[in-house]
Amino acid sequence: MKQGAQDSAGTGTQEGGTGRAAPAARVPRQPGPGERGRGRDDAPTAEAARREPIRGERTGGEPTRGEHTHAEPPPPRPRPVVQRSSVRGQILDALRTALLAGDLKPGEVYSGPALGERFGVSATPVREAMQQLALEGAVEVVPNRGFRVVERGARELAELAEVRALIEVPVVLRLARTLPAERWDDLRAPAEATVRAAASGCRATYAESDRAFHRALLSLAGNAQLTDVAEDLHRRAQWPLTAATTRPDLLADATAHTTLLDALTAGDLPLVTHLLHQHLTPLHQEP
Repeated sequence: MKQGAQDSAGTGTQEGGTGRAAPAARVPRQPGPGERGRGRDDAPTAEAARREPIRGERTGGEPTRGEHTHAEPPPPRPRPVVQRSSVRGQILDALRTALLAGDLKPGEVYSGPALGERFGVSATPVREAMQQLALEGAVEVVPNRGFRVVERGARELAELAEVRALIEVPVVLRLARTLPAERWDDLRAPAEATVRAAASGCRATYAESDRAFHRALLSLAGNAQLTDVAEDLHRRAQWPLTAATTRPDLLADATAHTTLLDALTAGDLPLVTHLLHQHLTPLHQEP
């Protein structure tokens, strides 16, 4: 009996006299700030704790809007934008420059493989670029041989100039009647760019700046279709000329842009009409 009493009294230090330490007493979890004042019966059990909703879940099992649960797949990441240079586009620009510079002669036939070797590419992008140039009227297809650079005579240039005048002159005159004088200042920069391009002596550079000025001028009308059609006609008029056709004086042609802007700013409609027709006048054949 004494031994039993001692065993009962000594359970805090030794168990059954064997010398093994009794397990330490577990300390109950202290309530947090939001749990104080809650009754003992309100304390969550282990099973209830496992069932408590995690962040991003509603008690009804529906995910909170804008958040994702562990069961949902993550939102797809945006795909990176891959910049790829167009070989066809680069070859097209190179061929246009060669045409305007006179490196590709009117009347001559050029094959895709030969031009591909010249530019360090395969024949495929060259043929694709040449097809575009054929649509623009710069070359024509020669079956089983390649592409011939079109020879342009004075009559074709006159026809192109006439169509350009039918489009551009009425549009610019309408703009001259309706736009305030200060709006023409926006065209000073592209007009001066044509003068610098002409001074460089590079016909390909000037051709690009010349089209840019006329595109900016006609875009003031707000008709994208008109601007596209006029630019296509303008490009066709710039393609290689025959040996019997004079080339324009680039600096004089560029200076006409600034003179036209001065007339538009002053509101001198008769002078604007004269300058436009003079600027669009086709080249004449040499005697």
